[in-house]
Amino acid sequence: MNNRIYIAEQPTLHTQRLILRAFTLADAPDVQRLAGAREIAAMTLTIPHPYQDGMAEEWIKTHPTAFNEGKDVNLAIVLRDTGLLCGAIGLGINQEHNHAELGYWIGKPYWGQGYCTEAAKEILRYGFEVLGLHRIHSGHFSHNPASGRVMQKIGMVYEGCRRQHILKWGKYLDIVDYGILKSEWQNNCA
Repeated sequence: MNNRIYIAEQPTLHTQRLILRAFTLADAPDVQRLAGAREIAAMTLTIPHPYQDGMAEEWIKTHPTAFNEGKDVNLAIVLRDTGLLCGAIGLGINQEHNHAELGYWIGKPYWGQGYCTEAAKEILRYGFEVLGLHRIHSGHFSHNPASGRVMQKIGMVYEGCRRQHILKWGKYLDIVDYGILKSEWQNNCA
């Protein structure tokens, strides 16, 4: 995508209750503790279980290069008042087609408080306004309707269900797909 805006460093974004910032190696123990919960791994495609020592550090070390290459934006979701890490959110960018896949997880102690929706609204804004993306899409396992509600709340449109698309832990799982175009996002903000 030739019209991509190149940014020298990973962003820090602010919402009413959250700060979305680059991960540091100091976050690794919290990432391992929160993402390492079986309930988190069960709801995501790429988080392993068990979450072994060193995995969080290796994952965090990939972020600057992936960002500089325009492939990924991975941000820590941190509570503004306390500085506590509560999750992660990111965009996997496809420059050729000017779109990105939204991904996120929230640690179990922070479920049901609207943090994911708040962070997702801000990452959509960043993706459309700063990165100039045309489309952002996401998917969730059918057994995780809470993730689907986040997608609906941020204006994403249901696009279909890929039946038994993923083999995870010996079971075939459905993926429910959502997406939003920049024009739809702009209309929702108006």
